[in-house]
Amino acid sequence: MVVTQSVFFPAVEPLVGPTVKPPAGVNSQPLGCARKTPLDEVQTRVPAETGSSISARLNWLRAAVLGANDGIVSISGLVVGVAAVDPTNTAAIALAGAAGIVAASLSMSVGEYVSVSTQLDTERQLVKSQTLALNADPLKEESRLAQLWEAEGLSQATAVQVAKELSAKDPVRAHLTVAHGIDPEDLTSPWAAAFSSFVAFVIGALLPFLTMLLMPATVRIPATFGAVIMALALTGYISAWLGKANRLKATIRLVAGGAFAMGLTYLVGNLFGVAV
Repeated sequence: MVVTQSVFFPAVEPLVGPTVKPPAGVNSQPLGCARKTPLDEVQTRVPAETGSSISARLNWLRAAVLGANDGIVSISGLVVGVAAVDPTNTAAIALAGAAGIVAASLSMSVGEYVSVSTQLDTERQLVKSQTLALNADPLKEESRLAQLWEAEGLSQATAVQVAKELSAKDPVRAHLTVAHGIDPEDLTSPWAAAFSSFVAFVIGALLPFLTMLLMPATVRIPATFGAVIMALALTGYISAWLGKANRLKATIRLVAGGAFAMGLTYLVGNLFGVAV
C-alpha cells in the first residue's frame, strides 16, 4: 500500500537536515530565546547609570580630592613659614596650624556648598522645563527624543522605537539623560560635597601639621617637606584617575606646585620673620 501526502496537511520538515540561511530581514533566533529589541540595543550603548547618576557619585569624590590637596598645600605652607622663623617654637607652630585648619576647612566647605548648590539649581530648572514641555506637547518632545538618539548613531526606525518605549516608561528621565546627562532621581548634593570637602581638608592638613609637631625641631622642616611631597603625589594620581587625565603629568604638576608653595613660605619666613 502506498501512502500519499494529504492535500489538507502540509508536509512536515525533517528534524535533522542541512542548515538553510534565512532570507534577509527574517529573524533567525531559535525558539525560546528572547528577541532583541531596539531598547536592548540602546542599553548596550549606554550604561545603566549615566549623567548625574555618575556625576553625583563622583561629585563628592572630586570635592574630597580637592579638599585634601588644599589642606596639604595650604597648611604645610603655613607651618613651614612659621617654623622657618623658629623651628623650636612648638606653641607658635601649633597655634598657627590649628587656626589655619579651622578657618580654611570651613571656608572651603562653604565654597563647595555654594558652588554645588548653583549646579543643583540649574539641574532642577532643567527638570522643571522638561516637565512643562512634555505636558504641553508630548508628541513633539517624543519626536525630539528620537532625533537625539538618531544623532547618537541609531537608525531612524530604531531611534523612533526607542523614543516611544522610553517615553512610555519615564519621559522626563528619558529626555534629560540623553540631552543633558541628568537623572532627575539622582541630582547632585551640595551637602555631600561640602561635608566631604571639609573632612578631606582636615585629613590632608593633619599630615603636615602633625609631622611638624611630632618631629624633633632639627628635622621638622625637611620631614614635613618629604611627607607633603609623598601625599601630593598620591592625591595628584587619584585626581588624574578620577578625571581620566594623564596621571604622570598631573602628579608632577601637583608636586611641583606644593613644593613651590612650601619653598616660598619658607623663604618669606626667613626673610621677614613672619608667617604667611
